[in-house]
Amino acid sequence: MAASLRQVVAGSWRQPERHLLALQCAARHSRWCLITSRTFYTAEYDPNEKTFEKLLIANRGEIACRVIKTCKKMGIKTVAIHSDVDSSAVHVKMADEAVCVGPAPTSKSYLNMDAIMEAIKKTRAQAVHPGYGFLSENKEFARRLASEGVTFIGPDTHAIQAMGDKIESKLLAKNAKVNTIPGFDGVVKDADEAVRIAREIGYPVMIKASAGGGGKGMRIAWDDEETREGFRFSSQEAASSFGDDRLLIEKFIDNPRHIEIQVLADKHDNALWLNERECSIQRRNQKVVEEAPSTFLDAETRRAMGEQAVALAKAVKYSSAGTVEFLVDTKKNFYFLEMNTRLQVEHPITECITGLDLVQEMIRVAKGYPLRHKQADIPINGWAVECRVYAEDPYKSFGLPSIGRLSQYQEPLHVSNVRVDSGIQEGSDISIYYDPMISKLITYGSDRAEALQRMEEALDNYVIRGVTHNIALLREVIIHPRFVRGDVSTKFLPDVYPDGFQGHKLTDLEKRELLAIAASLYMAEQLRSQQFLGSPRISLAKLDLNNRELSVQLGDGTYSVTVSNNGSTFSVEVDGMKLNVTSEWNLASPLSSVTIDGTQRTIQCLSRDAAGNISIQFLGTVVL
Repeated sequence: MAASLRQVVAGSWRQPERHLLALQCAARHSRWCLITSRTFYTAEYDPNEKTFEKLLIANRGEIACRVIKTCKKMGIKTVAIHSDVDSSAVHVKMADEAVCVGPAPTSKSYLNMDAIMEAIKKTRAQAVHPGYGFLSENKEFARRLASEGVTFIGPDTHAIQAMGDKIESKLLAKNAKVNTIPGFDGVVKDADEAVRIAREIGYPVMIKASAGGGGKGMRIAWDDEETREGFRFSSQEAASSFGDDRLLIEKFIDNPRHIEIQVLADKHDNALWLNERECSIQRRNQKVVEEAPSTFLDAETRRAMGEQAVALAKAVKYSSAGTVEFLVDTKKNFYFLEMNTRLQVEHPITECITGLDLVQEMIRVAKGYPLRHKQADIPINGWAVECRVYAEDPYKSFGLPSIGRLSQYQEPLHVSNVRVDSGIQEGSDISIYYDPMISKLITYGSDRAEALQRMEEALDNYVIRGVTHNIALLREVIIHPRFVRGDVSTKFLPDVYPDGFQGHKLTDLEKRELLAIAASLYMAEQLRSQQFLGSPRISLAKLDLNNRELSVQLGDGTYSVTVSNNGSTFSVEVDGMKLNVTSEWNLASPLSSVTIDGTQRTIQCLSRDAAGNISIQFLGTVVL
């Protein structure tokens, strides 16, 4: 017998009966509310406070579900919009009403303003929450809503336009005394002037072609000599590449962190900063793992960033939830990057540490109510981490999209202090038409170590079959020594994985553990089959074997493993080391909690066949 171990993301499970879907959605909603009321939210909603009767969500997926949950809590009826391929989506089932706004392509459905406006009229919705993406920062959509007397749950058109224009937003930021990246916007005449400007800005600086693009005509200079050389080389490259040798100089942010400040403002000139989120773990400029607060900021820097974010919000007369994003260098100098005039994907971690429901606050502000809190009321209570779970292959450029049907799907809600914001369920399709996000997995703890430990446990217990997913990458990031000690920047992934992500590298002990688990799992199945073939009164605990030698193939290697058992505990000898493996061996479950000499591991048995081939997900990653 040879058990071939490899990780696959596959499997099959019964698709739920359609008549049970509404009950399942209701159960998910109740579970989510139970968790959030106990762990994530402390702010209560006043049921006597007048609000909107009906609200349309101009979005799909997890963010639509997220908004619906708060609306249910507030007693607001909801309208979902959907494309024809989303007719059975979770957000459609959760809403009180649903309207199809077109075929699958976003330009014909979720970006189809005419169809959405018609849905608003048809359902008589009084307000619209845009979520994020799609029309959330579209000033024309906000204008059309206002012209029809429909409330846009977000800022007014002036703020959307001002912050959506990069040049205008930076000018506004400068006028509001918000730190912007220092630079010389004129044309540098010669090397001597370049040195003078670089000294004024402060090293390091970026010398770049005025007409540049694609990285051409760009040099980083750390001192006067490199500035002179950089000026000469960049001028030559710019002239040859663009026919234009003009150069600009600006501050180079070395190993920057991407740290953002959540702001909340009302229509009565009140504004708060709700602490920061560390968003430096990125691939292709898209965030992958976020946490709140940041390990890097001290109280003084946090306050300075928060006060500048509020100053910008007030300068643009902002009202709603919004996010001011900064680049932060190694010396804690911070520089304005942009302002997002909408709810952010990563807003749940701010909710965890502040106790606020940001969707609820946005709705209250849109209704005209003043903020209920003062700056002194905003705490940092505990620590929260968010992992973006995507249907994508992390072994290809840190994540190329995967499409398919979720043949088996089980969220790790049994893990303590876990929140899963998702808009899918078992049987859902991950489509080519939309973002491949499966969910946002959030864990909360009294401190960072506890939040990370719960995230590791949650990732191990997350069952996703039918599509390739990025859990292996997420798990490796959160346990990496650099991440654990808070040594991160926007270059983290390419720095840590210069040759691309290749999965978890098993230590010698982990390899022995894996071999012992595989051998024990195989023997548990053999004993179980003996039980079924024999008397039904014989239990697994009464079936014994002694010194059974197995040949286990792991990747390109073959290992000799000796197994004996005492009930549900197997004694396994691997390379001269004896390991005791204990589990309930529930072979019908996709998850198995296994204890190896006191160390608890959660494995997923993805597939098995009569020939003894077993596919296992171990430590979240591919086993070769």
